[in-house]
Amino acid sequence: MSAPLVADLHLHSHHSDGVLSPAALIELCASRGVTQAALTDHDTLEGCLEAHAACARHDLKHVTGVEVSCGWNGQTLHVIGLEFDLEDAALERHLADIRARRAARIADIGERLERKARLPGKALAAKILARDAVPTRMHLARELVAAGHAKDVGDAFARWLTRGRAGHAPIEWPTLGDTVARLRGAGARVVLAHPHRYELSAGALRRLLGEFRAAGGEAIEVAVAGIGPSDLDRLATLARNHGFAASTGSDFHDPAIPWNPPGRFAKLPADLEPLTARLA
Repeated sequence: MSAPLVADLHLHSHHSDGVLSPAALIELCASRGVTQAALTDHDTLEGCLEAHAACARHDLKHVTGVEVSCGWNGQTLHVIGLEFDLEDAALERHLADIRARRAARIADIGERLERKARLPGKALAAKILARDAVPTRMHLARELVAAGHAKDVGDAFARWLTRGRAGHAPIEWPTLGDTVARLRGAGARVVLAHPHRYELSAGALRRLLGEFRAAGGEAIEVAVAGIGPSDLDRLATLARNHGFAASTGSDFHDPAIPWNPPGRFAKLPADLEPLTARLA
């Protein structure tokens, strides 16, 4: 009898805000019983070929992936594209534009921390921009911890980087519609990541899911790390009501964080169509 499919379709490497190389990430996935994996780094395809080769070495099914930042009604969203053409030029231009916006925001945050909090924000931002191709607030949070300005990443966000704090800087993302269109144009199956995390009313979430489906989205994440039975039931109900396939993923970033290792998420309810059934 073949081993059951354990598909982790939401994973991050050091090419965005994770800490492991794609090869080390896939090795960890294999050690934890994952049998199908998608590297979904933020706004970059840089690690996909390395992840593909590592999956071949460890006998895992590989799915090309990316997690793309976008905006909807003032809310930042994350949309995952899976199983698409890595050579699609329009998608790469779209991702390059987002990376440029990210870099501008990190520089802006550094200046705000310098001016409003008297922290060495410019130096920290310059270090990140020189080192990281996809500069994120997570990188800045880690640097604030390393410099002794926060006790951990969560504290760094709470003290310095969230809305209303000295280092908060807004960013204008591409729209949800444009993002889904770019991914669909590259042949991707498009998934709305972690719908339960967005700060939306029930009505706004229903509108979002309706617009996402109309734009070409076909799945939402249902079985994700760190959720309880009530959130699982809620996400499953949303998938049923809106006719979405259900995706699974840990959103893994760092082996030092114990609650979301690769492959740890609840089993999908039996009546939902798993997105894996649509993947090659």
